[in-house]
Amino acid sequence: MTGKISVVIEQDEHGCYAWCPELKGCQSQGDTVEETLAHIREAIELYLETLTDEERSAALSREILTTAIEVHA
Repeated sequence: MTGKISVVIEQDEHGCYAWCPELKGCQSQGDTVEETLAHIREAIELYLETLTDEERSAALSREILTTAIEVHA
C-alpha cells in the first residue's frame, strides 16, 4: 500500500526538525532538509508498521493542507 503523509519541517540554527500531523508522535531530525526527509521517511515507515491495517488506512486517507501567508508584523 502506498499513500501520502504530510510532513512539517522546521529549520533553525541547530538543523531541521520534522513531524507528521497525521501520525501523532512521529518525528525526526537532521542537519539538512535532505537528511531530515530521509530520516522522517524511515520514521514514517516504521510507525506505519506498528498500525493495524484499519489504522494505517485511516492515517493514509487523511488530507492535511498547508500554506504560508504574508502578514504585517
